Amino acid sequence: MAIAPRRLGRCVVGVGLGVGLALVVSGCGTTETPAGPGSSPESGVTVTDARGKKVTLDGPAKRVVGTEWNVVESLVTLGVQPVGAADIKGYKAYDHAAPLSGGVKDIGTRGEPSAATVAGLKPDLVVATNDLSDSAIAQLSKVAPVVVVRSADASRQIDQMLDNLNLIAEATGTQEKARAEIAAYREKVADGRKKLATAGLGGAEVAFADGWKEGNQVTVRPYAEGSLLGDVNTGLGLTNPWKLKGDKAYGLASTDVEGLTKIGSARFMYITNDEAEDPFAAGLKDNAVWKSLPFVKKDEVHRLPDGIWMFGSTASMRSYVDAVVTALTG
Repeated sequence: MAIAPRRLGRCVVGVGLGVGLALVVSGCGTTETPAGPGSSPESGVTVTDARGKKVTLDGPAKRVVGTEWNVVESLVTLGVQPVGAADIKGYKAYDHAAPLSGGVKDIGTRGEPSAATVAGLKPDLVVATNDLSDSAIAQLSKVAPVVVVRSADASRQIDQMLDNLNLIAEATGTQEKARAEIAAYREKVADGRKKLATAGLGGAEVAFADGWKEGNQVTVRPYAEGSLLGDVNTGLGLTNPWKLKGDKAYGLASTDVEGLTKIGSARFMYITNDEAEDPFAAGLKDNAVWKSLPFVKKDEVHRLPDGIWMFGSTASMRSYVDAVVTALTG
């Protein structure tokens, strides 16, 4: 099971949740039980998460920890600055759309959050994704209620993103903000689609990928049908030329520079984020296949700004729409 790809999908999920956890959470039992006869429906909040599990809170969560960047982005977008988040340095590098405040505590890596650190924050709620191991979720559940969202679903990527935002809003009492955010996202896509159509780009083929260089080899990761950015492009009225089949969660495939010949004269877009060297413009600048590609010859290669999290929530996707429209019409 893999967490939402960070550095081009080369993360590994672990279970290490910190030693001494038993001392920290001694006497704490799971709080993920359905509301019983003595619960107060007027003050309590019960939500059903991606596991089909009912999670009951004393009220809308205020002190929230996020173990994955997409849920952290959703929290910030909803006006809930988390008290703890995983890999804050990485989040700040990859996700500029929903900035964290200075008081957020780093809880460890996204694959190995420290339950002891989380316990010290005394959260009302931990929001995780199903990419986190079951054992890690079980340990965190001894500290605080845990709501799990599905990380991605290539069969319904946009709907899954919005479902996650709504679930987090329900748990934090921010449903009105969620409705406004979803409306803003949809308006952004509709406006972008109109601008592209006006520029004569309706139906234009645009291939998105990321990549990395190891030694002399450049690996290309196509965002195939069912990827989040691929689905956003479709919403913009663009056509995804990748014919490769992506994975069932993220819609991601794998190829090399030779595979780029399969997308013909399509425009090509990418984001590098933390790569020390641009894998395409620099890594392939002397490659004969790269230099022969139609989109390279026509100067239709577009590097989009860093800080757009390709697996994020609505804020990142609004930033992405702006970047795409600017690249194609600017």
